[in-house]
Order: sequence, then C-alpha cells, then structure tokens
Amino acid sequence: MDLLSWQLGLPLTLASLGFGYLLGSIPFGLILTRMAGLGDVRKIGSGNIGATNVLRTGNKKLAAATLLLDALKGTAAAAIASYWGVEAGIAAGLAAFLGHLYPVWLGFKGGKGVATYIGVLFGLAPLMVLAFAAIWLGMAKISRYSSLSALVATVIMPVLLYAVGNGKVALLFAVMTAITWVKHRANIQRLLAGTESRIGDKG
Repeated sequence: MDLLSWQLGLPLTLASLGFGYLLGSIPFGLILTRMAGLGDVRKIGSGNIGATNVLRTGNKKLAAATLLLDALKGTAAAAIASYWGVEAGIAAGLAAFLGHLYPVWLGFKGGKGVATYIGVLFGLAPLMVLAFAAIWLGMAKISRYSSLSALVATVIMPVLLYAVGNGKVALLFAVMTAITWVKHRANIQRLLAGTESRIGDKG
C-alpha cells in the first residue's frame, strides 16, 4: 500500500509542481505594460516585473491589475491542485511562488513575490488573508513603510497558521517567508540605513 501510494503520489506531485510553476511564471507586469505601449518594465526603476515597479510607469490601474493577476495565479495554482489533496495544493502553491520569482522565460529574473504569496495564502487558507491584510495595514499606518509591513506580515503568517493547527501549510509559508526576506534584502538594507521610501513619498 505504501509503495502504491508513493507510485501515485510522485507523478501527482511532479504534475502539481509543473502546473504551479507554469502559472506562476506568467509575467503579467511585463505583458500588461507592453500591451499598454509603455515598453519594457524591466528597463525602469528596480527592473522588477511586479506591481510596485509597474506603478513607476505612472499607471495606477495597470499596477493594480498586475497586483491582482500576480495574486490570482498563486490562488489558481494552489486551489486547483488542492482538489487532489493538500499536498498537491502545497506543491503547486510553492511552485507558483517560485515561478513568479524565477520565470524561465525571463532568465529566471522575476518579481519579489508578495502578491503571489498572498494569492497562494488565499488558495490554501482564505481567512488568513484577512489577518495578513490587518497586519499589513497596521504596520503601514505605524511605519509608512510598505516593504516593512509586508515583511512583518510574512513573518507572522506561519506562526498563525501553525497556531490554528494548519501545520503543513505553516511549513510552506515558513519557507516562502524565508525566500521573501532574501528577495527583499535590498529593502532591508535601506530600512536599516533609513533610506527606504515611505508610503506617499514622491520621486
């Protein structure tokens, strides 16, 4: 029985990883800015394909669309794969997150992953998105740092998930949180130096 479970589980896990990665690697920020005639978003600001850098084009609607789509690809990957079990959903969610960060189509240079992180969270533990939003908004009000708010929220998420008995998903988000912090190392350096841009700053 164990051998049979392994034989069935391995192909399903690999399929979930592939499905999640392909969804996550869709570079919506790049696609939308090009469709809008704004050129290559990788050539402005941070060179990132995420919503924050898309906002630097001056098009708020396009940035909002990028944020939504980057989140939804994580949600879709995790939620669809979850029909075959929690493990499949976790595998697809992690792969979607990594696909956004390291898309093969763009030389493995993608976004920082916060929107996709939230999307995967919604796909696997929907109510926790409310907690994430509350933490982010609270920190943003206190500090006016978007990056700090996201970093704090990602640290708290695995703890909350574990506290409510969702151990497997908590482990996933502990891994994703660690990766998110690595991807935000430049922001962390600026926060420590006091040079990070605050919410509402211009220029």
